[in-house]
Amino acid sequence: MSLAQTIELAMPRCWRVDTKPHKFCPGCGHGLVLKALGYAIDELGIQDRAVFGCDIGCSLLSWDFFNLDTIQTHHGRTTPVITGIKRANPKLIGIAYMGDGGGYAIGSQHLVNAAARDEKITVILVNNTQYGMTGGQMAPTTLPGQKTETTPYGRDPEKTGFPFQGPEMVAAISRAGAYVARGTVANFRQLQRFLKRALENQMAGNGFSFVEVISACPTNWRTNAEETWNMIEHVLPQYFKVGEIKVPGAPAAQEGEKKDG
Repeated sequence: MSLAQTIELAMPRCWRVDTKPHKFCPGCGHGLVLKALGYAIDELGIQDRAVFGCDIGCSLLSWDFFNLDTIQTHHGRTTPVITGIKRANPKLIGIAYMGDGGGYAIGSQHLVNAAARDEKITVILVNNTQYGMTGGQMAPTTLPGQKTETTPYGRDPEKTGFPFQGPEMVAAISRAGAYVARGTVANFRQLQRFLKRALENQMAGNGFSFVEVISACPTNWRTNAEETWNMIEHVLPQYFKVGEIKVPGAPAAQEGEKKDG
């Protein structure tokens, strides 16, 4: 046995996720979200029965990231596609991966209906407050006053409303078995735990599972490293509270869960 093989076998199983380098912009949060998801899949040992669906937008760059059965859907249609796959074969673990545009804009009706029907799938939505792939236009999650390509003077809530609170909405309309959380790329271990719990909830057949992830887009935010980190660690959590919002069997939400060290 070679030294490389010996080291590989000695590694914890979660370090041996079969992936490859991502294609996202430098500083993008998608890579961290996908890494946390890969660790969760590997820890649960569900690679052979997981189906990964990704949306149009930046999220489509994940279509060949994992060694999983994968399908790339039309914009906003990932949730119903994964729902159909899960209904056709309930033994599979269905994962729908999308951005805030795909989940809260063109795909919002699918998210609402899947949550209301209590579909036994896991939806992961990456929130970077704008449409990343098309140049940084305003999205449902754009902050008040935030400048984008379509809000050059800052978003005006009087004209375009306030940032969309997706997990809070899903928690309100879903049934008791649903798992709903909001994580952040600023806390990787917590994020990995939330994603693992969302998958476990689906595996247990409890109900709909939904995790929003606060992420970064320094390319379209036009921020340097310090400004980017300040946005995801301090600014965005003021509007998007991090924590477990709905947990099966829990008497109340676990909002604002403390960060791991």
